[in-house]
Amino acid sequence: MTAEDYLSGQVLLIDKPLHWTSFQVVNKLRWEIRQAFNIKKIKVGHAGTLDPLATGLLVICTGKMTKQIDSFQAQIKEYTGTFVLGSTTPSYDLETEINETFPTEHISETLIHNTAKQFLGDIEQFPPVFSAIKKDGKRLYEFARAGESVEVKSRTVSISEFEITNISGLNIDFRVVCSKGTYIRSLAHDFGKSLNSGAHLSALRRTKIGDFKVDDAVTIEGFIAKLKN
Repeated sequence: MTAEDYLSGQVLLIDKPLHWTSFQVVNKLRWEIRQAFNIKKIKVGHAGTLDPLATGLLVICTGKMTKQIDSFQAQIKEYTGTFVLGSTTPSYDLETEINETFPTEHISETLIHNTAKQFLGDIEQFPPVFSAIKKDGKRLYEFARAGESVEVKSRTVSISEFEITNISGLNIDFRVVCSKGTYIRSLAHDFGKSLNSGAHLSALRRTKIGDFKVDDAVTIEGFIAKLKN
């Protein structure tokens, strides 16, 4: 591929590694493309944030294709991951320490499967306070990390598929197909509540955005290697 290809617009499928922010991936790819072709300036953006503790599909757009980001972001997404029952964290995932524990003796496999069915369709969901949503010009996680309380409004999201794929003790593996704006961390938190217990997210991987699949994605290292060939 040439500099002109990237400037006129490309859609890159990247398998985001653990602990990277989506912004870091965009910055890294922009820098590598500029270095490879000696380009002074190029637009690069992503179509949908993944949390640092999530892995999987990031759709990255370059050049004129950045105009398509909104349409890609609006597409249906698929995730796989793991909930841990019996405890919660303030961030709803492993970014923060466990703050409460709950009984789990009453939870059966039947209850778990039946509870999953309750989340199908349109549901009201509160985004986690540890999220990148902006309020009064600041990201919610900035308030949360500073220990400031902030009111978060619920939003309507749609869950078209919610499959429990494995149950191993308190670890519940799942697959979810959902609309734009769905927080799987909030789904984990609400799922725990619906079981009259608690839950938090311990692993998350985005596998699809619309017709784009993580199976077709490359690692950051793989992309850089291609650039240099």
